[in-house]
Amino acid sequence: MATTKAILVDITKCIGCRSCEQACKQIHGFPMDSEAKLSPTALTVVEERGDRFVRRMCMHCQEPACASACLVGALKKTDAGPVTYDGAKCIGCRYCLVACPFSVPRYEWTKLVPYVKKCDMCAARQAKGQLPACVEACPVQASIAGDRDEILEEALRRILSSDSKYVKHIYGSEEAGGTSVFFISDVPFEKLGFVAAPKQAMPLLTANALGDGPTVILVGGSLLAGLYWITQRRALVALAEAREKSVKERN
Repeated sequence: MATTKAILVDITKCIGCRSCEQACKQIHGFPMDSEAKLSPTALTVVEERGDRFVRRMCMHCQEPACASACLVGALKKTDAGPVTYDGAKCIGCRYCLVACPFSVPRYEWTKLVPYVKKCDMCAARQAKGQLPACVEACPVQASIAGDRDEILEEALRRILSSDSKYVKHIYGSEEAGGTSVFFISDVPFEKLGFVAAPKQAMPLLTANALGDGPTVILVGGSLLAGLYWITQRRALVALAEAREKSVKERN
């Protein structure tokens, strides 16, 4: 069984260089322009909060609401820690956007064949024993990565050290039932724009609503089938147009 990985972001160390942003964009082939907010082409961003710099990215919840809400299993929590996305399964319902307590997933609204975009904690890189690109790029180790238990221990060690300046809380240790991305700070998290997520895992909070599942499935089955057909149709149309364009260019 794979060891669960995690990331620790120490806000006191971040210098706002945005190397993490650039590394993420480069590895995904996104435009290199800096963006102020998360978007389909910015899976991690650095926000300025007074004199502090705060990273935003997927929190990779232990029990992710996005995966729980996904009707077709396009999103899943891996044993290694990352929450990954399979665009081939996605039907474009966008329930994950609504379910996420951290407002992370983004949707490619302007594309003919749109996908959901979010950080996957460089799952492919980690599977090869490499660090997430954002962590590797940080010149001051404001972000570090490793085994989840060891990362939590390091965060706690820093907070409890004799000359500690930190708020006595590891953000992500309890929020939404626990995550695989943690933050420590010397400024209260609410002043840095962090949401006060419930401590319970989000799927547990929606369990009662899901009790109506059979009714929803019966009523919505045909609708979901239609959404799937539309999504597949869009993909076929886009492929046909690309082929036609290629033929014209050759002629």
